[in-house]
Amino acid sequence: MITREEKNKEIQELVDEEKSHELRKKIVKNFFKFTLILIVFFSLFYLYAKYSTTIGLIVREKRIIDEKIPDSFNGTKIIHFTDIDYGSSITIKEIDNLVKVINKRNPDFVIFTGNLIENNYCLSTKEQEKLIKSLQKINASIEKYAVYGKNDKKDVFTTIMNQSDFIVLDNNYDLIYNKDNPILITGLSSYVKKDRNIDEAFKYYKEETHNSNIYSISIMSETEDLNQVITNYNPDLVLAGNSLNGEIYIPYIGGLIKQEGSSKYIDRYYKVDSTDIYISGGLASPTLGFRLFNNPSINLYRLSNKK
Repeated sequence: MITREEKNKEIQELVDEEKSHELRKKIVKNFFKFTLILIVFFSLFYLYAKYSTTIGLIVREKRIIDEKIPDSFNGTKIIHFTDIDYGSSITIKEIDNLVKVINKRNPDFVIFTGNLIENNYCLSTKEQEKLIKSLQKINASIEKYAVYGKNDKKDVFTTIMNQSDFIVLDNNYDLIYNKDNPILITGLSSYVKKDRNIDEAFKYYKEETHNSNIYSISIMSETEDLNQVITNYNPDLVLAGNSLNGEIYIPYIGGLIKQEGSSKYIDRYYKVDSTDIYISGGLASPTLGFRLFNNPSINLYRLSNKK
Protein backbone atom coordinates (compact mmCIF):
# COMPACT_ATOMS: atom_id res chain seq x y z
CA MET A 1 0.00 0.00 0.00
CA ILE A 2 1.33 3.47 -1.09
CA THR A 3 1.77 5.81 1.77
CA ARG A 4 0.65 9.45 1.60
CA GLU A 5 4.25 10.59 1.61
CA GLU A 6 5.05 8.35 -1.37
CA LYS A 7 1.93 9.51 -3.20
CA ASN A 8 2.77 13.16 -2.56
CA LYS A 9 6.30 12.55 -3.75
CA GLU A 10 4.97 10.93 -6.93
CA ILE A 11 2.64 13.87 -7.55
CA GLN A 12 5.47 16.31 -6.92
CA GLU A 13 7.68 14.47 -9.38
CA LEU A 14 4.95 14.71 -12.01
CA VAL A 15 4.54 18.43 -11.31
CA ASP A 16 8.32 18.95 -11.48
CA GLU A 17 8.50 17.00 -14.73
CA GLU A 18 5.68 19.09 -16.19
CA LYS A 19 7.41 22.28 -15.10
CA SER A 20 10.69 21.05 -16.58
CA HIS A 21 8.93 20.21 -19.83
CA GLU A 22 7.31 23.65 -19.95
CA LEU A 23 10.65 25.27 -19.18
CA ARG A 24 12.33 23.35 -22.02
CA LYS A 25 9.53 24.39 -24.38
CA LYS A 26 9.92 27.98 -23.29
CA ILE A 27 13.71 27.87 -23.80
CA VAL A 28 13.34 26.32 -27.25
CA LYS A 29 10.62 28.81 -28.16
CA ASN A 30 12.73 31.77 -27.00
CA PHE A 31 15.76 30.39 -28.83
CA PHE A 32 13.88 30.19 -32.12
CA LYS A 33 12.34 33.60 -31.50
CA PHE A 34 15.78 35.10 -30.86
CA THR A 35 17.20 33.34 -33.92
CA LEU A 36 14.36 34.65 -36.07
CA ILE A 37 14.92 38.18 -34.78
CA LEU A 38 18.64 37.89 -35.64
CA ILE A 39 17.83 36.59 -39.12
CA VAL A 40 15.37 39.41 -39.73
CA PHE A 41 17.79 42.00 -38.32
CA PHE A 42 20.74 40.89 -40.43
CA SER A 43 18.51 40.51 -43.50
CA LEU A 44 17.25 44.06 -43.09
CA PHE A 45 20.78 45.29 -42.40
CA TYR A 46 22.04 43.58 -45.58
CA LEU A 47 19.18 44.96 -47.67
CA TYR A 48 19.84 48.43 -46.25
CA ALA A 49 23.54 48.19 -47.03
CA LYS A 50 23.02 46.70 -50.48
CA TYR A 51 20.17 48.87 -51.71
CA SER A 52 19.34 51.86 -49.52
CA THR A 53 22.93 53.12 -49.49
CA THR A 54 23.67 52.35 -53.13
CA ILE A 55 20.66 53.59 -55.09
CA GLY A 56 20.98 57.22 -53.99
CA LEU A 57 23.69 58.93 -56.03
CA ILE A 58 25.21 61.81 -54.05
CA VAL A 59 26.85 64.89 -55.58
CA ARG A 60 29.51 66.21 -53.19
CA GLU A 61 30.18 69.90 -53.89
CA LYS A 62 33.47 71.60 -53.01
CA ARG A 63 34.80 75.10 -53.63
CA ILE A 64 38.49 75.16 -54.46
CA ILE A 65 40.17 78.49 -53.80
CA ASP A 66 43.63 79.33 -55.12
CA GLU A 67 44.97 82.71 -56.21
CA LYS A 68 46.89 80.97 -59.02
CA ILE A 69 43.64 80.13 -60.83
CA PRO A 70 43.38 82.47 -63.86
CA ASP A 71 40.48 84.94 -63.95
CA SER A 72 39.06 83.22 -67.02
CA PHE A 73 38.68 80.00 -65.00
CA ASN A 74 37.12 81.69 -61.99
CA GLY A 75 33.80 79.90 -61.38
CA THR A 76 34.71 76.94 -63.59
CA LYS A 77 32.82 73.75 -62.68
CA ILE A 78 34.53 70.35 -62.73
CA ILE A 79 32.60 67.10 -62.44
CA HIS A 80 34.75 64.20 -61.23
CA PHE A 81 33.47 60.62 -61.35
CA THR A 82 35.24 57.29 -61.02
CA ASP A 83 35.07 53.52 -60.50
CA ILE A 84 32.06 52.45 -62.54
CA ASP A 85 33.33 48.85 -62.70
CA TYR A 86 30.65 47.98 -65.25
CA GLY A 87 29.72 44.31 -64.93
CA SER A 88 29.82 44.26 -61.13
CA SER A 89 27.00 46.22 -59.50
CA ILE A 90 26.57 48.91 -62.19
CA THR A 91 24.42 48.52 -65.30
CA ILE A 92 23.68 50.71 -68.32
CA LYS A 93 20.60 51.99 -66.50
CA GLU A 94 22.74 53.41 -63.68
CA ILE A 95 25.17 54.93 -66.20
CA ASP A 96 22.31 56.61 -68.08
CA ASN A 97 21.13 58.07 -64.78
CA LEU A 98 24.68 59.21 -64.01
CA VAL A 99 24.85 61.05 -67.33
CA LYS A 100 21.61 62.90 -66.52
CA VAL A 101 22.95 63.90 -63.08
CA ILE A 102 26.20 65.18 -64.63
CA ASN A 103 24.53 67.14 -67.42
CA LYS A 104 22.09 68.74 -65.02
CA ARG A 105 25.08 70.51 -63.37
CA ASN A 106 26.32 72.00 -66.70
CA PRO A 107 30.02 71.23 -66.07
CA ASP A 108 32.89 72.93 -67.89
CA PHE A 109 35.18 69.94 -67.37
CA VAL A 110 34.34 66.30 -66.81
CA ILE A 111 37.05 64.02 -65.42
CA PHE A 112 36.92 60.23 -65.10
CA THR A 113 39.63 58.57 -62.98
CA GLY A 114 39.52 54.96 -64.05
CA ASN A 115 38.11 51.48 -63.47
CA LEU A 116 35.48 51.58 -66.19
CA ILE A 117 35.00 47.81 -66.57
CA GLU A 118 35.07 45.21 -63.77
CA ASN A 119 38.36 43.34 -63.80
CA ASN A 120 37.18 39.88 -64.87
CA TYR A 121 34.11 40.93 -66.85
CA CYS A 122 33.95 39.95 -70.51
CA LEU A 123 32.45 42.96 -72.26
CA SER A 124 30.42 42.14 -75.37
CA THR A 125 30.50 44.28 -78.52
CA LYS A 126 26.88 45.26 -77.95
CA GLU A 127 27.59 46.36 -74.37
CA GLN A 128 30.60 48.36 -75.54
CA GLU A 129 28.42 50.17 -78.07
CA LYS A 130 25.86 50.95 -75.36
CA LEU A 131 28.57 52.28 -73.04
CA ILE A 132 29.92 54.56 -75.76
CA LYS A 133 26.45 55.78 -76.69
CA SER A 134 25.73 56.64 -73.05
CA LEU A 135 29.08 58.29 -72.23
CA GLN A 136 28.96 60.31 -75.45
CA LYS A 137 25.96 62.15 -74.02
CA ILE A 138 28.03 63.66 -71.21
CA ASN A 139 28.34 67.37 -71.94
CA ALA A 140 31.26 69.60 -70.99
CA SER A 141 31.64 73.16 -72.23
CA ILE A 142 35.45 72.95 -72.32
CA GLU A 143 36.74 69.35 -72.27
CA LYS A 144 36.42 65.77 -70.99
CA TYR A 145 39.47 63.87 -69.66
CA ALA A 146 40.12 60.34 -68.43
CA VAL A 147 42.86 58.13 -67.01
CA TYR A 148 42.68 54.35 -66.75
CA GLY A 149 42.87 52.31 -63.56
CA LYS A 150 44.02 48.91 -62.41
CA ASN A 151 40.88 47.11 -63.63
CA ASP A 152 40.97 48.57 -67.13
CA LYS A 153 42.35 46.93 -70.25
CA LYS A 154 44.21 49.83 -71.81
CA ASP A 155 43.18 49.24 -75.43
CA VAL A 156 39.48 48.69 -74.63
CA PHE A 157 39.41 51.62 -72.22
CA THR A 158 41.07 53.98 -74.71
CA THR A 159 38.71 52.93 -77.51
CA ILE A 160 35.58 53.47 -75.41
CA MET A 161 36.69 56.78 -73.90
CA ASN A 162 38.02 58.24 -77.17
CA GLN A 163 34.81 57.34 -78.98
CA SER A 164 32.94 58.94 -76.08
CA ASP A 165 34.86 62.19 -76.76
CA PHE A 166 37.18 61.91 -73.73
CA ILE A 167 40.87 62.74 -73.99
CA VAL A 168 42.80 59.90 -72.36
CA LEU A 169 45.87 61.21 -70.56
CA ASP A 170 48.35 58.32 -70.56
CA ASN A 171 51.34 59.73 -68.66
CA ASN A 172 51.01 63.03 -70.49
CA TYR A 173 49.52 66.48 -70.08
CA ASP A 174 47.35 69.11 -71.70
CA LEU A 175 47.37 72.89 -71.49
CA ILE A 176 43.85 74.27 -71.26
CA TYR A 177 43.25 77.79 -72.52
CA ASN A 178 40.17 79.85 -71.84
CA LYS A 179 40.76 83.42 -73.12
CA ASP A 180 43.94 84.17 -71.16
CA ASN A 181 46.42 82.18 -69.05
CA PRO A 182 46.05 78.38 -69.21
CA ILE A 183 45.87 75.75 -66.53
CA LEU A 184 47.80 72.49 -66.70
CA ILE A 185 46.24 69.05 -66.38
CA THR A 186 48.43 65.96 -66.07
CA GLY A 187 47.22 62.38 -66.24
CA LEU A 188 49.03 59.48 -64.58
CA SER A 189 48.50 55.93 -65.82
CA SER A 190 47.90 52.95 -63.54
CA TYR A 191 50.35 52.42 -60.68
CA VAL A 192 49.24 48.83 -60.08
CA LYS A 193 49.75 47.89 -63.74
CA LYS A 194 53.27 49.38 -63.49
CA ASP A 195 52.45 51.74 -66.37
CA ARG A 196 53.01 54.95 -64.42
CA ASN A 197 55.70 57.39 -65.49
CA ILE A 198 55.58 60.49 -63.29
CA ASP A 199 58.39 62.39 -65.02
CA GLU A 200 56.83 61.81 -68.43
CA ALA A 201 53.43 63.05 -67.23
CA PHE A 202 55.02 66.21 -65.81
CA LYS A 203 57.49 66.83 -68.65
CA TYR A 204 55.90 70.27 -69.16
CA TYR A 205 57.99 71.44 -66.20
CA LYS A 206 61.18 70.50 -68.08
CA GLU A 207 60.32 72.51 -71.19
CA GLU A 208 61.95 75.88 -71.65
CA THR A 209 58.64 77.63 -72.28
CA HIS A 210 56.91 76.34 -69.14
CA ASN A 211 55.19 78.71 -66.73
CA SER A 212 56.33 77.98 -63.16
CA ASN A 213 53.31 79.76 -61.70
CA ILE A 214 50.72 77.83 -63.69
CA TYR A 215 47.78 76.31 -61.80
CA SER A 216 48.09 72.53 -62.13
CA ILE A 217 45.61 69.68 -61.76
CA SER A 218 46.84 66.08 -61.62
CA ILE A 219 44.41 63.21 -62.20
CA MET A 220 45.01 59.54 -61.41
CA SER A 221 43.28 56.38 -60.26
CA GLU A 222 45.60 54.84 -57.64
CA THR A 223 47.46 57.06 -55.17
CA GLU A 224 50.16 54.73 -53.84
CA ASP A 225 53.04 56.96 -55.01
CA LEU A 226 51.27 60.27 -54.50
CA ASN A 227 53.88 61.51 -52.01
CA GLN A 228 56.51 61.21 -54.73
CA VAL A 229 54.32 63.20 -57.12
CA ILE A 230 53.85 65.96 -54.54
CA THR A 231 57.52 66.04 -53.52
CA ASN A 232 58.78 66.25 -57.11
CA TYR A 233 56.16 68.45 -58.78
CA ASN A 234 53.82 69.87 -56.14
CA PRO A 235 50.54 69.96 -58.13
CA ASP A 236 47.93 72.35 -56.79
CA LEU A 237 45.03 69.93 -57.07
CA VAL A 238 44.93 66.12 -57.21
CA LEU A 239 41.77 64.26 -58.25
CA ALA A 240 41.86 60.49 -57.77
CA GLY A 241 39.69 57.41 -57.39
CA ASN A 242 40.12 53.68 -56.77
CA SER A 243 39.80 53.77 -52.96
CA LEU A 244 35.96 53.88 -52.99
CA ASN A 245 36.45 55.79 -49.71
CA GLY A 246 36.75 52.39 -48.03
CA GLU A 247 33.28 51.10 -49.17
CA ILE A 248 32.30 50.96 -45.48
CA TYR A 249 32.72 54.48 -44.13
CA ILE A 250 32.56 55.18 -40.40
CA PRO A 251 32.26 58.87 -39.41
CA TYR A 252 35.35 60.20 -37.56
CA ILE A 253 37.15 56.93 -38.39
CA GLY A 254 37.04 56.85 -42.17
CA GLY A 255 37.01 54.09 -44.76
CA LEU A 256 37.63 50.53 -43.60
CA ILE A 257 38.44 48.53 -46.74
CA LYS A 258 41.67 49.24 -48.58
CA GLN A 259 42.00 48.78 -52.33
CA GLU A 260 45.21 47.70 -54.02
CA GLY A 261 47.10 50.82 -55.02
CA SER A 262 45.35 53.03 -52.47
CA SER A 263 46.56 51.91 -49.06
CA LYS A 264 47.17 55.39 -47.63
CA TYR A 265 44.87 57.92 -49.30
CA ILE A 266 41.42 56.44 -48.76
CA ASP A 267 39.18 59.19 -47.41
CA ARG A 268 37.53 62.07 -49.23
CA TYR A 269 40.01 64.88 -48.66
CA TYR A 270 43.63 65.48 -47.65
CA LYS A 271 45.93 68.48 -47.59
CA VAL A 272 49.62 67.72 -48.10
CA ASP A 273 51.88 70.76 -48.17
CA SER A 274 50.05 73.09 -50.59
CA THR A 275 48.31 70.29 -52.51
CA ASP A 276 44.57 69.70 -52.18
CA ILE A 277 43.73 66.01 -52.64
CA TYR A 278 40.18 64.86 -53.37
CA ILE A 279 39.36 61.16 -53.59
CA SER A 280 35.99 60.43 -55.17
CA GLY A 281 34.01 57.62 -53.54
CA GLY A 282 33.05 56.21 -56.93
CA LEU A 283 29.98 54.33 -58.02
CA ALA A 284 30.49 50.58 -57.78
CA SER A 285 30.82 48.12 -54.89
CA PRO A 286 33.19 45.51 -56.34
CA THR A 287 34.60 44.10 -53.09
CA LEU A 288 31.54 43.48 -50.93
CA GLY A 289 28.66 43.98 -53.33
CA PHE A 290 27.30 46.66 -50.99
CA ARG A 291 28.29 49.88 -49.24
CA LEU A 292 27.63 51.16 -45.75
CA PHE A 293 27.31 54.85 -44.82
CA ASN A 294 28.97 55.52 -48.16
CA ASN A 295 26.56 56.16 -51.01
CA PRO A 296 27.86 56.12 -54.57
CA SER A 297 28.95 59.64 -55.36
CA ILE A 298 30.45 62.06 -57.83
CA ASN A 299 32.26 65.29 -56.97
CA LEU A 300 31.52 68.79 -58.23
CA TYR A 301 34.34 71.31 -57.79
CA ARG A 302 34.02 75.06 -58.34
CA LEU A 303 37.31 76.86 -59.01
CA SER A 304 37.80 80.28 -57.51
CA ASN A 305 40.74 82.66 -57.16
CA LYS A 306 39.01 84.77 -54.52
CA LYS A 307 38.06 83.94 -50.94
